This record gives sequence, structure tokens and C-alpha cells, in this order.
Amino acid sequence: MAELGDLELESGETIFDYRQSYVIHGKLNREKSNAVLVCISLTGNHHRLDFLIGPGKALDPARDFIIAADPISNGLSTSPSNSERQPGMRFPRFAIRDMVQSQHRLLTRTFGIDRLQAVIGASMGGMQALQWAVSHPLFMRACVAMTPMAKTSPWAVLVTETARSCLMADPAWTGDGFSAEPERGWRAYTGLMTALLSRTPAALAEFLPDCAGAHLWFEKIHAQNRANGFDAHDYLYQSWAYEAHDVGTTAGFDGDTEAALASIKARTLVLAPSLDLFNPAEAARAAAARIPGALFIEIPSVQGHQAATSTKPEDAAFLNRVIQEFLESESQDR
Repeated sequence: MAELGDLELESGETIFDYRQSYVIHGKLNREKSNAVLVCISLTGNHHRLDFLIGPGKALDPARDFIIAADPISNGLSTSPSNSERQPGMRFPRFAIRDMVQSQHRLLTRTFGIDRLQAVIGASMGGMQALQWAVSHPLFMRACVAMTPMAKTSPWAVLVTETARSCLMADPAWTGDGFSAEPERGWRAYTGLMTALLSRTPAALAEFLPDCAGAHLWFEKIHAQNRANGFDAHDYLYQSWAYEAHDVGTTAGFDGDTEAALASIKARTLVLAPSLDLFNPAEAARAAAARIPGALFIEIPSVQGHQAATSTKPEDAAFLNRVIQEFLESESQDR
């Protein structure tokens, strides 16, 4: 846990006494040239990309110094659920760029790192990775973004609005926060976000043979979601940042998303499946098309948004191979 002091937000508000949670793998070399930043997804934590970390994998601790940084409001870094001075709905709204800024402060102040080998993430982590490449174009050599959006699509905005509505429909919602755990709200949230939007019909057909099987699986994933213990206030704030994101609103680009993407200097790899019911795959393709020299690779998976996880071993193996080859080729090109 890094104590980073008051974090000024781009809105002009401040998160007081900001604490940045992170986990490291490997050792920082003497030149501080082997650091890789892992950015985390909506409701995720520093284990999100563990399937890419290990001996012989895309991110190898024997070679890389890997920093997995928990984003603002994930319940580990400073969040509405753990802030002493700004608890619950007293917490200020923040943006994905503020997440990037907190990570930049962690790297420069805590580790003295001024250059990354790569920044990598999936979903909201991929969105942070692209924002990193726009906000700090000379800070990283490579950028790897899985299932990202450079600008949140109207579809994804409606998804997060509906997810928040599931939570706020619970009797525990007072109009100004939750008075208790919104159990019914989380159940509805599970149906929307985990059962329906994180996968595809083809993915579910692989292991759900009938109606009874579907109901049993729903109960299982709902129990898993609640065991994770994510806080409803934290979800509200993270999802507001998620849906408001646009690299084009970075200072200096006047809302021009394409110009912001065209400014990226890092070698960039964008990956997405053919169908994603949360972050539309078309958004990933469009972002890659605007980044100079970017490589877009389709993940050969029917898992939808879950394609960028370890849900299917073959998907994890594919991502490890492709990302490892990309990072190795980037190193050889230098």
C-alpha cells in the first residue's frame, strides 16, 4: 500500500489521503528498465491478469518487474467503502484519467520509474492502457489493450446504467446511498452482468444443457459474486468513471477521440473477440485503426467479454502466446 497523499482530480475535487494498493512480481533491475504496469478491470483486483503472469508466460517475473495496480474505488485502493474522510456518497466522482494519474504517481514517487516496458490491461484495464498511451506517450514502449474502448459506446453506457438501476432498485437504496447490503440488487446485477453480458449464447450453450442447469449455474455465480464482497457504492463510482470515458477529452485534444488515438507513440496491440456483449468489439477495432502502426488481433473465442480471461484454457494460452510474441518483437525492434 502506497500512501500517496491528497489526489487532485481533473474535476477539481480531491480524494483525501489517497492510498494506492498494488502487488509486484519479479525484481526491478538496476536500470529500472524492465517494469510492466498491469491495469485492472471494472470491479476487478490485482489478480485480474494473473493468467498472464508466471514462468514462460507473457509476463515473466524472471525477466519483468510487474506492478498490478488496483484502481480507485475497487475496495482496496481508496474507495467510497474504505475512505474515512469521504465515505459512501461523500466520495468525489473521478475519471479513468484520474486512475492513470494515481498509477503515474505510484510509479514515479514510490519506485522512481520514468519509463515502462509495457502497460497492459483488459476491459476497463484496456481502457486505462490506451489512456496511458495518450496521456503519457513517451512513458511506455508498448501498450497492450484487450477488449477496450477508447470512448465508451452508448451500448456500454446503457449497460452500466442498467446495472446501477439493478442495485438502486433494492430496498436498501435510500436515494443517497445504501443503508445495508443490497442483496436483491446484487442478484439482479448478477443476472445482467455475469450471466448475460459477460458471455455469449454460444458460450453458455457449451456447458448449460437445459433450463435446470441454467438455474443451478445462476445460483453458483451469484454466490461467487457475493463471496467477492464488492461494495455497491464502489460499483456506482467505478461505473460512472467507466461510462464517461473518452481519450478525446484528454487535455489538448478538444474532444477529438481520433486525434488522441493518432497521438499514441507506443507500439500498440489491441485484442478482442468477434462478439462482445459488454464492450463492443467494433470499438476495439476502431481504436486500433486510428493508432499509428497498431496491430489488431481477433481472439478466436465464443466467450465474448470473458475471452480476455482464463475462463477457457485455450483462450488464456492464445493470449499468452500472442502477447509474448508481441512484447518480444517490440524488444527486438529497439
